[in-house]
Amino acid sequence: MEIIINNGVTPYGRVITTLRGGCPDKIPFTVYENMLPRCAAERDLRNRGLCIVKRITSYNIRRPNVKTKSVHYLDEKGRDLIRTIYETPYGELSTLDQPAGFTSWHHERLFKSPDDYKALLFMIKDSIIEPAYDNASKVVKDLGEDFIVRDNLPLEPMQNLVSSYMGAETFSYEWMDNRDEVLKLYDAFVDVARKIYPIVAGGPLEFSNYGGNVIPQVIGVENFKKYYVPHYNEAAEILHKKGKLIGCHLDADNKIIMNAVADTDLDYIEAYDPGISPPVKEARKIFGSKVLWINWPSAWHLNSVNNVLKDTIKLIEEAKPGNGFIIGITEDVPEERWKENFLAIMDGIDSCK
Repeated sequence: MEIIINNGVTPYGRVITTLRGGCPDKIPFTVYENMLPRCAAERDLRNRGLCIVKRITSYNIRRPNVKTKSVHYLDEKGRDLIRTIYETPYGELSTLDQPAGFTSWHHERLFKSPDDYKALLFMIKDSIIEPAYDNASKVVKDLGEDFIVRDNLPLEPMQNLVSSYMGAETFSYEWMDNRDEVLKLYDAFVDVARKIYPIVAGGPLEFSNYGGNVIPQVIGVENFKKYYVPHYNEAAEILHKKGKLIGCHLDADNKIIMNAVADTDLDYIEAYDPGISPPVKEARKIFGSKVLWINWPSAWHLNSVNNVLKDTIKLIEEAKPGNGFIIGITEDVPEERWKENFLAIMDGIDSCK
């Protein structure tokens, strides 16, 4: 499917031009689709070039031998909770989540004790991957140039265990006490991921994130190099052969893994937070030709509107030359601040054209 870039002067065009190494007419400003409430300020921002990032997958994962059911209920504290139960031949697994606006709180993850290893391994191996190209193409066509549509590979095999199935604390204990069992799950996730790479590469979307939310201080540099970097490079080789771009959502304090990330074949680093990671100027120097797609630092949203404007200009100054730099909103913003802050960020971008 051919998509016209329009020389980088539409919201979509500015982002894809930057990702592909070009220089648009101004620094792109993006926001995830679920973080921009519909209102007059939203219309103003879009008229001024704000690009909405729609995140989908060009594939579906089906588990034919795992029965799933969800139960919604209010607990004694009045919280809206969702219990999701997965039935396998080796026992039940379940999660407990609380919807919370743009996100959700995980009260219980799938893995709760070593008794769950067999059921979880069965569940992972039961995964069947199927292309969903028609839907992905339809989404791109329907949304038009105010949006950019991003594909998503799963979390990295190790990070899937940390973020989705165990949580950082439980994973740390299991890594020390039951590493062989953890690695069996890791190997199963590797097999699933390798089935997804060629599907994403052959699909209609132009770029894809691969995982993210890595906590370097938990994983450590050597484990990052051993269990993360090879998978970025393997996926990148497959996607690059089809002209697709690949990046990673690295939103933690990345200081200790910066050089390891720089040595990967990733095309862009997304959600990078210069408020907790090294500053933009240093990141640009270390990452070289990789596109730096930052999250406008979350903590800075509590500053004055005037400081939001000044900080945006400073970020752009640090990023010079302007190619290879995108300002994004990838984390929650205080409800009472998003309108004035987003407008101030756009003002800062426009003042640097």
